[in-house]
Amino acid sequence: MSSPGTNTDPDEAPDWEFKERDVLILKELSADSQLSSRELARILEEKYGIEVSHVTVSESIRGMREQGVFREAIVPNEEYFIFGMFEFKLNPEHFAETWRDALDAICQSPNTLFMFLSDGEYQWKSVMMFPNRSAESKWIHEFYKEHGHAIQNIRNSVVHNVLKFRTDPAILESLYRE
Repeated sequence: MSSPGTNTDPDEAPDWEFKERDVLILKELSADSQLSSRELARILEEKYGIEVSHVTVSESIRGMREQGVFREAIVPNEEYFIFGMFEFKLNPEHFAETWRDALDAICQSPNTLFMFLSDGEYQWKSVMMFPNRSAESKWIHEFYKEHGHAIQNIRNSVVHNVLKFRTDPAILESLYRE
């Protein structure tokens, strides 16, 4: 770890120098987020031949959390909600005056799981979750009433049959390079 402070800015890149142990801890937590530091220390020794105390494991997790290496979020089982992929086409005519309020409304909505920009046409995109289709329809209606002048169009797609909903531990291997 390069600096002792806490990284509280989600837009700032984490300041963390990965050890092999850190990546293995993240991999195991991705596979089972309920593992205790004692269980992780045991797994590191048995599975990877790395002897480390549970206190060191706990300190490593705390340090990575404080530096923003990973985010902790509670994501309910996908059976409780319906999901939608939303694309917001912006109205360039009113963009300067309206974009911030519209962006904040989407980002601050309790229905927004995550929001992003993608290349191609400049559009905001989000994955949103609702208790039912009626709530989704009501959200769209209310958003248009409040921010319709900022948006040319909202395209939403139903996300159904969620087949994978987790971080695969294998992707984390790219974080550590010897």
